Amino acid sequence: MRQDRSQLWTFLITGIAVFMVAMDNLVVTNALPVIRVDLHTGLEGLEWTVNAYTLTFAVFLLTGAALGDRYGRRRLFTLGLALFTLASAAAAVAPDIQTLIAARAVQGLGGAIVTPLTLTLLADVVPAERRGTAFGLWGAMSGLGVALGPVIGGAVVEYASWQWVFWINVPIGLALLPLSRALRESRGGAGRLDPIGVLLATTGLFGVVFGLVRGGGHGWTDGTVLTGLIGGGLLVLAFLGWQRRAPHPMMPLHLYRSRGFSLANVVAFVMSFGVFGSVFLGAQFLQTVQGYSPLAAGVRSLPWTALPALVAPFSGRLAERIGGRLVLALSLVLQAVGIGWLSLVSRPDLPYSQLVAPFAVAGLGMGLFFAPIARVTLGFAPQHLAGVASGTSNALRQLGTVLGIAVLGAIFSAAGGYADGAQFVAGMRAGQFVGAVVLVGAALVALAIPNDRVPASAALSDGAPAESAPAGGPAPVGGPVPAAAPAG
Repeated sequence: MRQDRSQLWTFLITGIAVFMVAMDNLVVTNALPVIRVDLHTGLEGLEWTVNAYTLTFAVFLLTGAALGDRYGRRRLFTLGLALFTLASAAAAVAPDIQTLIAARAVQGLGGAIVTPLTLTLLADVVPAERRGTAFGLWGAMSGLGVALGPVIGGAVVEYASWQWVFWINVPIGLALLPLSRALRESRGGAGRLDPIGVLLATTGLFGVVFGLVRGGGHGWTDGTVLTGLIGGGLLVLAFLGWQRRAPHPMMPLHLYRSRGFSLANVVAFVMSFGVFGSVFLGAQFLQTVQGYSPLAAGVRSLPWTALPALVAPFSGRLAERIGGRLVLALSLVLQAVGIGWLSLVSRPDLPYSQLVAPFAVAGLGMGLFFAPIARVTLGFAPQHLAGVASGTSNALRQLGTVLGIAVLGAIFSAAGGYADGAQFVAGMRAGQFVGAVVLVGAALVALAIPNDRVPASAALSDGAPAESAPAGGPAPVGGPVPAAAPAG
């Protein structure tokens, strides 16, 4: 009885925590137009509002799990939760866009610590035979946070203010902090860190994203833009070189000797690039051009954002029947069709009824993606590296989101802008067209993945991490959580 109670408490605490972090992936989306006006910023400021969170989340995701293994998972979970809560309060009181961006970066760091540890803490108390169900429920909490994020954010912005998008995290975090003392402390694995790798990856990716975001407004020959792109690119190359000889690399490159693993990660990266860069633009269209209130925009986006949560549980079974690569290719084609459809029909006075079908097609494709990509990724990785492989795939998906927003934002800026509805639509259509094209390319790459014959012990069931994943090491961070939408 005591063990059952401990499992229930652990699930409730970790489930609420991951719901909160997942909700923040999209809750800010419908606040972007209001933030743009209230803080007197432009496209660059909005991009960094999203990317500051996503970039730190992606880079520190694997480090968060390793820190928990070394210093105690409950201790680090509590620290990450405190960071996330304090950063949410700082974002809520931000007087300018620079302060908001800095707070979002710290928020991403806290989220990167909390998210993987919710799984390892859960795995530590749940028996192996029940882990699949527990992780499936964990994934459902994450998916629910993503689906409800736009609606909650829209309601909060409409009936309170954009600051309450961040304030709502504070009472949840403050309530969870004392409750986290009920969690069982545990350690596992070697808890090995790669501080040089973290430093090179963070500074290099920051430089590249800085150059991409700034280039649209300042010109691609601007000195700061070139410095960011060239310097960041060199640091990324230095990171890859270091990973070849680091004693404890954060991204073991030998995993990529597997053709299947490499192609699966390319597909994961490109999918996030094309989809979430397009979502970043489309979310603003409903308010900025069509004049919907934040709540109305959130409700109208549900065919795109909520459908994945309904479809994801069935995608794992479909992958078992016809193969993961075929389901991945189908999902990417559907997303390309949905986004390409939006690019073709969008105009300032487009009736909402004509958006429902492309939204639903894109949402159906997204829902079919996440369980098969996690299944295929783990299927081509050694079982003892399942946690590292899944965490690496998740980090690459987050980076795809960052670069997708930066690149498609630059295309939007070059082809249009915020001057009027026609200018906005021109830029959005150009960006979404590119997003659709890269998704078609990702579908072709998915078909090149070798036939996946994943053993039952290494596969995912209905989007949940493998039951055979070792409870002592970093648990897989995969599942139906999309890096979830325009993260942040």
